[in-house]
Amino acid sequence: MRFLPEPSPSSHHPTRTGLLLVNLGTPDAPTASAVRRYLAEFLSDPRVVEIPRLVWLPILYGLVLTLRPRDAAARYASVWTSEGSPLLAWSRRQAEGLSRELSDRGLGVEVALAMRYGNPSLEAGIAALRENGCERILVLPLYPQYAASTTAAVSDAVGACLARLRNVPEIRYVRDFHADPGYIEAMAVRILDFWRDKGRGRKLVLSFHGLPKRSIALGDPYHQQCLETGRLLAERLSLYAEQVEVTFQSRFGAAEWLQPYTEPRLKELAKSGVSDVDVFCPGFVADCIETLEEIAVQGKEAFLLAGGRQLRYIDALNDSAAWMKALANLAERHMQGWITRPVARQPADAAHAAVLLQRKNDTTPATDQ
Repeated sequence: MRFLPEPSPSSHHPTRTGLLLVNLGTPDAPTASAVRRYLAEFLSDPRVVEIPRLVWLPILYGLVLTLRPRDAAARYASVWTSEGSPLLAWSRRQAEGLSRELSDRGLGVEVALAMRYGNPSLEAGIAALRENGCERILVLPLYPQYAASTTAAVSDAVGACLARLRNVPEIRYVRDFHADPGYIEAMAVRILDFWRDKGRGRKLVLSFHGLPKRSIALGDPYHQQCLETGRLLAERLSLYAEQVEVTFQSRFGAAEWLQPYTEPRLKELAKSGVSDVDVFCPGFVADCIETLEEIAVQGKEAFLLAGGRQLRYIDALNDSAAWMKALANLAERHMQGWITRPVARQPADAAHAAVLLQRKNDTTPATDQ
């Protein structure tokens, strides 16, 4: 194994504490070729698709990556912004907001953003922190509910990156925050502000990303954590059981996933006479294709065609003040005992670190492929 080059040692600065903020990922552009590259990396991860490689990879490269990218690219294009994908834009703002919040508290923590799949890569994020002298790194995946296909996949990738380092930094992980009081409060504030400004629908649907039921049977705590998040949020909003319900979206493949499925349930509600529905997605802390296109466009269309009068999507937490405070509280708790001296340096975007990686080692790719 060839180890990655180490940053030049410095005698002028004490060792620093870093925070690696991680989200799922996004294509680099809303094009079929970019989506194909992204999906190839994402769907080839054995944490994501738990089918034997000899069975799955021929399906992935022979069918899925041939048929799906063009349709997915059109969906991405419908929500793409001048800053790129919504997920990347909001994640960058979250990293910047978190850095400001920690700095305002007198904590000198270097913040870098990374994506598990696509760019900026995890390797680039860790490189950015190490270049800034960080020998202690808190890895904070932006997945409130733990799942092997998300949180554990981040741990796998971080471990693979550390295995290529000579001088390995101290690492801590945030496993989940599904019941964190600040997270629950930030969601409640988001929903209550929406209701105050625009009125309230007859039903609040809390739509989480789905997961194959087989994963739950094998011991994944995701389903129970989703239900717990839904219960705590409903309690904070003082809602009765008939006023709120939990559903699951983004099903992929033929296997049975967690139910009820969001879109079919929205149709059922419309047909049963529930004319006005509000939808919030607690598992997505940043707006992305799953919220802006799958719910706010496709879900709304399905609800209206089934006889509903109005479906309103409530924005994700994004960079709201309550969420930035909650995220900083979460990070600060997990960094207890670490020295966090104030520094003047701005938060590092992992995309810049890719340039440093390439410059130091021309034979080492700067991004995950």
